[in-house]
Amino acid sequence: MIAEKEFSKNLESVQEKIAIACEASDRALKEVTLLPVTKNWSADAVKLCKGSGITRVGENRVQEAIQKMDLVQGVEFDLIGHLQGNKAKQVIGKFSCIQSVDSLKLLEKLERLARRNNLIQPILLQINAGNDPAKHGISIENTPQILEKALNISSLKVNGFMTIAPYDPEDKNTARKTFENLRNLRDKMRSTFGHPLNELSMGMSGDLTEAIAEGSTMIRVGSALFGLRNSFK
Repeated sequence: MIAEKEFSKNLESVQEKIAIACEASDRALKEVTLLPVTKNWSADAVKLCKGSGITRVGENRVQEAIQKMDLVQGVEFDLIGHLQGNKAKQVIGKFSCIQSVDSLKLLEKLERLARRNNLIQPILLQINAGNDPAKHGISIENTPQILEKALNISSLKVNGFMTIAPYDPEDKNTARKTFENLRNLRDKMRSTFGHPLNELSMGMSGDLTEAIAEGSTMIRVGSALFGLRNSFK
């Protein structure tokens, strides 16, 4: 497990990078939330975040997240990984936001489960804004019809959109174009439906600068904070 001193140093570095990106884009630092991604790490990673004043983290896998929820109190968890329909029952009401709603079928399942449990579940629609066949997500073309349905579901609260840029280490413009696509889509959907859709969850350790330049409100950072080693048991 990463040492507290090393984590603090990494966190300071990431926060500085976010601050520089915000200044370069003439954006206020308070507009961008850092969401540490604690997947593959033990609950101690979540405790490190909490000890640093961060009380919201992202997890990719349902069971791993639920185990950590039982071990660390006072921290909210966002689900940022692909959600299989057969696990939807396990996530309703447990996650502060389900960021990976990537199909009409999943949307409808979450609607039924949230209504049955008499709660309102915050969600983001995951959009494949880079048209990447390796990524999950709703296509830009299909977003209007699915968003319209989602906005009319009283048991779900649509806070905005999430995307993952195609992996292209040779060209940062690939990521930036993806993020630009999502921002433009959000602006168009705002105009069409009159809904704020304030959250744009886009950008990770390797492309957060490009994401902030294009309007990201939430950066999902794992490796830059915790490293690459898989230590979760």
